[in-house]
Amino acid sequence: MRKIRIIADDKIPFLRGVLDRVADIQYMPGSAITARDVKDADALLIRTRTICNASLLEGSTVKFIATATIGFDHIDTAYCKQKEIFWTNAPGCNSSSVEQYIVSALLTLAVKLKLELSVMSIGVIGVGNVGTKVARAARILGMKVLLNDPPRALTEGLNGFESLEKIKKEADIVSFHVPLNMSGPFKTYGIADKHFFEGFIKKTILINSSRGEIINEKDIISAKRNSQFLALVLDVWNDEPYINASLLNEASIASPHIAGYSTDGKANGTRMSVQALSRFFKLGMDNWSPKNIPLPENTQIVADGTGKSELEILYEVYTQAYNIMTDDLALRTDIKEFETLRGNYRLRREPYAYMVKLLNNPFPDVEEKLTKLGFSILALNNFYEL
Repeated sequence: MRKIRIIADDKIPFLRGVLDRVADIQYMPGSAITARDVKDADALLIRTRTICNASLLEGSTVKFIATATIGFDHIDTAYCKQKEIFWTNAPGCNSSSVEQYIVSALLTLAVKLKLELSVMSIGVIGVGNVGTKVARAARILGMKVLLNDPPRALTEGLNGFESLEKIKKEADIVSFHVPLNMSGPFKTYGIADKHFFEGFIKKTILINSSRGEIINEKDIISAKRNSQFLALVLDVWNDEPYINASLLNEASIASPHIAGYSTDGKANGTRMSVQALSRFFKLGMDNWSPKNIPLPENTQIVADGTGKSELEILYEVYTQAYNIMTDDLALRTDIKEFETLRGNYRLRREPYAYMVKLLNNPFPDVEEKLTKLGFSILALNNFYEL
């Protein structure tokens, strides 16, 4: 029986060697995959840098495309339907990773700007897999959460959802978690523009970890310079990897599109893609998952609460697991390295990979909050020094 032929993005982790028994697989940089490469392929395993449209696929033998990402705006789904090419994404694969990114951003800004999150409100725009987890984490931190999701409100009813106008009036923080829709009733392309920004009543913190194209960069730069925002947190940009240096300078926290790049999130995306491929081609790997995901160098976190507020203790613990400012510094050091920073992103594990020892902690709620955020709390007599 002939092995299927696969073209795979060489940055998909935990994939090498997995499919060799059942497939002839060629690994390439995602942005370098051409029509010539896929002409005789049966399947593509990709990430966001491979644009799957007629230019790439016309005349090919491709029958299956899996993107190991939540987003799928790089796939021309209408063309695929017309040509009977099955495609799949990995919904929710890195939702916990984005949650980790947002929590790190919130705690970092709160400590730096001396904010009290428990008296603040956050507007979550887009309440899918990611937005739902971000909302949950914000509630754990004691925040009031305002949800906006017009497609869900249309099908589920308005109860539980708020208008953009209410969010702009009440929210101290606004975080985007929407897909990129170029047109239609739920168009998101360019929704964050001058008119959107002018509607804010408060001096707001704006976070975007969804798609850069939902923001009009010229308008947001103008709004920031006119002091309409307290801070900007930007992980995604127009024209990646060639990002706007002026906008980078206006951001309080900036990163190279890595919010969803935890090692756990990547492993989930690979697992979902391989399983979908297996089901489509009947390869017998429907339950496959990556083995031996690397652990961080130090899995034990120590935090001393002496003289610290509850928020400062949370910040100390959380940033030992993931410090968002490491990514900020890497991008600002050389913005031309945007794609390299993504492609060679460091090992980053989510909270459940860590055990926490709290010393001199005067706040009973801290352990509960850390547990809900995914950490394991070590009793003192179970802690050992490395």
